[in-house]
Amino acid sequence: MTFMAVILFFIFFVLFFLYFWGLNPHMITIFYLPEQSLTHPAAMVVVACVIIGLILGFSAHIYSTVTHWMKHWNRDRSEKKQREISVIYREGVGRLLSGDLKKARGLLNKALDRDPKRVDTLIALASLAGQEGNPKEGLELLHKASEVDPKSLEVLFKTAAIQEEIGKDEDAIAAYQSLIALEKDNRKALRCLRDLYIKDDNWQEALEIQRQVLKAGPGANRVAKEKELLLYLRYEVARQAISDGSPENAKSELKDILRQEADFVPAKVSLGDAYAAMGSGDDAVKTWQEGYKKLGKGVFLERLEDYFMERGDPSSLLNFFRSQALEQGDDLVFRLFYGKLCLRLEMVDEAKEQLQAVESSGVESSQLHLLLAETYRRCRESEQAIAEYQKALGISKRLHLNFICEKCQHITPEWNSRCPSCGEWNTTSLVDRKLIQEARPLALDTMVIHHGEQKEWSGA
Repeated sequence: MTFMAVILFFIFFVLFFLYFWGLNPHMITIFYLPEQSLTHPAAMVVVACVIIGLILGFSAHIYSTVTHWMKHWNRDRSEKKQREISVIYREGVGRLLSGDLKKARGLLNKALDRDPKRVDTLIALASLAGQEGNPKEGLELLHKASEVDPKSLEVLFKTAAIQEEIGKDEDAIAAYQSLIALEKDNRKALRCLRDLYIKDDNWQEALEIQRQVLKAGPGANRVAKEKELLLYLRYEVARQAISDGSPENAKSELKDILRQEADFVPAKVSLGDAYAAMGSGDDAVKTWQEGYKKLGKGVFLERLEDYFMERGDPSSLLNFFRSQALEQGDDLVFRLFYGKLCLRLEMVDEAKEQLQAVESSGVESSQLHLLLAETYRRCRESEQAIAEYQKALGISKRLHLNFICEKCQHITPEWNSRCPSCGEWNTTSLVDRKLIQEARPLALDTMVIHHGEQKEWSGA
């Protein structure tokens, strides 16, 4: 607006005011307190109101403009600061990734000094502390980050990972549970929590989480494996129920598992254990016998041996082996266990016959040779030599055969449903089982075959 326009506007306003005053010459009294008042011409009161309104409106406009300008200035300043911090942060992370930890710490601390509430900087410093072998510092930094952003999934993941790394499984579990509370279908968190429960043998909790994993919808390439793991966890819960004195519940669960996967050896073994715990010995024996006939695993024969020997009834077991000898004559694993039982019962000649049949098939197994050595020693009745042999080779009175995980090759003296080394189920087998099974027996004539000798004979 030009100066001339302002003058014209002012003149127009004065003329209008005089005209309006001429039309309204009367006075108006305005009370602003009960006994206090002001009396002015009506035109002046109206004009005063208009002027006051214009002043208030202009003041509001000025205030709004200044406020907007200040906000814009602060935002620009803050964005500039964040850009500068981001440059420092990225350079620090780059140094961290390249292994220059000292330089990385200096840059990241500089970024943190400029913005103490920047979560990504706190996370990067926590990672750096982990690489420096200082998990306690890392956890403190992550705690600060969680105070800034309690819902940060990355902070919770890293916190759980560090807790797990330093062996604080309970704290790691709590972190994963907090994460799942924020995002119940987070498959990675569910799997990590499940694996922790498995690690600590918390089978029921692991089973519940595994059901959530499947409900969350694993990738198409993982569905089969996750369903398989669900079956294994169901088995572990059932096995635990047997140990806890609830074999009846375990029995029905194990039967259902076997309906889904008939060749799952641990379930068949434990089903027999459940029957035995319930006092149904005949059902237990029948289950283990059927298990061996169908699956050919030595653990069933070992279960049978333990069951009858613990009850002081070796004759029933011996009758079983003798009755099955004709049917199982080509089964060298069966003959190995038969020979071991005979040796345990001091039936040395019968043990020698069975073990020599295995050896004559060309099997080179340390366990077989151990049993044969014991057999020959006993034939000479050198009890002291036998005792020394047992001590030297670690032979138990029971003459235990070792088992091996077919996946990681870990050897244990006891059969395990789940390998204690690699954690896989259904992989435990008798040492040299395949070697013995794949060999073919040769019939022996009535001639005595000395230890280490083989004789081919074509019989009827």
